[in-house]
This record gives sequence, C-alpha cells and structure tokens, in this order.
Amino acid sequence: RPAGWAGRIWSPAIRQECLATRDAAGLFDQTSFSKLEISGHQALMRLQRVCAGQLDRAPGSIVYTQLLNERGGIEADLTVTRLAEDRFRLVTGTAFGVHDAAWLRGHGLDVRDVTSAHACYCLWGPRALDILGTLSDDDLTFGYMQAREISVGNVPVLAQRVTFVGEFGWELYCPSEYGLTLWDTLMEAGTPYGMRPAGYRAIDSMRLEKGYRVWGMDITPETTPVEAGLGFAVAKDKDFLGRSALEAAARRTRRDQPGGQDGTDGTDAPADPPDRQQGADGPARRLACLVLDDPRQVCLAGEPVRLGGEPASRVTSGGYGHRVERSIAYAYLPAGTAPGDRAEVGVTGTWVGATVVAEPLYDPASDRIRHLPT
Repeated sequence: RPAGWAGRIWSPAIRQECLATRDAAGLFDQTSFSKLEISGHQALMRLQRVCAGQLDRAPGSIVYTQLLNERGGIEADLTVTRLAEDRFRLVTGTAFGVHDAAWLRGHGLDVRDVTSAHACYCLWGPRALDILGTLSDDDLTFGYMQAREISVGNVPVLAQRVTFVGEFGWELYCPSEYGLTLWDTLMEAGTPYGMRPAGYRAIDSMRLEKGYRVWGMDITPETTPVEAGLGFAVAKDKDFLGRSALEAAARRTRRDQPGGQDGTDGTDAPADPPDRQQGADGPARRLACLVLDDPRQVCLAGEPVRLGGEPASRVTSGGYGHRVERSIAYAYLPAGTAPGDRAEVGVTGTWVGATVVAEPLYDPASDRIRHLPT
C-alpha cells in the first residue's frame, strides 16, 4: 500500500486488473467518454483548420490530434475517426465533451453530441484477438489506428484498433440498446481466457507507463504540443489554427541560441518527433518522466519538484505503474534536463529523490500495440 494520501484511495484490485490486461485481457467500460460527430460536404475542410493533425485520410482511418488555440496551446486532445468521406467522429474525455463541442462550434463547425447513442467497451490485452475471434467471423487483423464495422455475436459494432493502456486491442462501439448484450457476450467469451473487467484507476496506471497525456493535467491551453512531447501529432503539410505560433516560437528559440540563425520558415520543427527536437529547435521546457526512488511514495499531481535544490516545477500527474513496478510522475522541466539527471519531489511532507528517465517505461518500441499477438 502506498504511503500517505495515495494509500487512502488504493485497492489491490487495481494491480490485478493491470496484470490481467498485460497477461491476458481486460475489459473496460468507456461508454462515458464523449463522442461528437461532424458531417457534411465541408466537414473535412473545417476540421482540417482546427485540428493540428492531418485528417485527409481514407475512411476507416483514426487520427490522434490536438485542437490548438492561436498561441499554440492545447485546447483539446482527442481522436478523430473518418467514418465516411463526409462524416467524422471525435472521441474525447468524459468531462471534456461540453468544452470541446463549444470550442468547435465557436470555430464554425456543426457538432452533434452522440455520447448517449453509443456504448463503448475496450478489449485490450494479448488474448483479445482470441477472445473476439470466438465471437466474430469478420477479419480482425486490420491495422493499428484503423476502424472497421464488424459483428460481435448478434451485435453490430464499430471496432477501432486504438489503445490507452499500451496493449493490443480495440474500442468496441455499439448502439446503446445493445450495450448490456455486448458486455455480457464479451464477459462470457473472455473469462475462460483469464480476462477481467477493469476500471479507470487501472487505465490511469497503465497510461502513465506508456506516457499517454491527459488534458487538463499534463497538457493544457498553456502548453504546446512540442513542449508536451506531442510534436509527432502535428502535421507538416497543411495550415491549422496555432501553426503560426508554433513556428514563431521555434524561430525565437533558434535566434536566441548562441550561433542560432533566423530567417528559416520553421515549418518542420514543430512536427518532428520529440526525440528529434533538440538544441536550438526545442522549447525552453519539456514534459519529462520521473521515477521516484521510494516506490511507496506515490504522487497524485501538484507536488513540487526541485532540481539542484531549487524549485523547478510541479507534478502534472503521477501514480504507480504495476507492470513496471515503479512510482511514476510527470513534470515540465528545463529542456536541457536529460535521462539520468536527478530531481526531488515533495511527497507526504518529505523530499523524495527521483531520476529523469526516457519514456515510455513500458514497451518503448510499442510492439505490443502495433503487431498482432503471437
């Protein structure tokens, strides 16, 4: 059990759910996640303007993207699935649907909130393919970040090959009236394989191990994709709201660096993967992963961080990673901070040593996500 406040909201079930998802499968109810649809002949054009990612892809494609403000700050963090040439579904956090819909409407988009129309269950884990294969005759081997309509038993389902826990599997959407039937069907088929129903606390633990960001904590309207390590999700081949601010920030950084040169357009800098954004092309701060020396000291967010004994930041989110057996925290640190550097985090009234580490901690090559289980 963690020390301090983290131990007050602890349950051994969280660990069991994480390990079951790693070793067999977990079934998660994400019906509460907000679902917004945008359609019409101008849907793509308007979404391209407000989304930093490239959405002009074939129907059935899923794009992870952010909505940026004019300063380049992150107003929303979501996935966009192209259901048809002129129809898109956006999935965002449970608490963010009203905010995100208002932001989109404020930029001229006609948004339908279809959250209550669809149940969503996430089947994730190395046995997910075996489990779903017993219930569907459809081809389930379609690729990562792709969506297909399939049948699961007698239930019509939109299966989206995407994850928020770092394991192979799908988000399974069905009409709400089929929700209970789909859950019972999946539970009956999955239990013999070692599958367990799992909850949001397990999701939060596993997403920290994979370095997946949460809006309102790790990313906000005051942080940019480049600072947050999300530059890979920013398109290089189109214009979008906030792009000018990202390019201007990149030019300022180059100009201010010793030997830096101005006059380049900065087009490529914001969109490069985080590990390629170094030196003069980077921002002044970056979101970094910390591992605490004492695994019983677990951060909840907001804890102060010191570098060299001086105040440097606060924890954006933290928790215990049961698959990697580490106490994990994230914080924005000076860009020059590197893996191996030492820090201190104020937890439960004491300063705990911590090490900056490369992320993600779990399955860094993402083989478990991108490839079919063997």
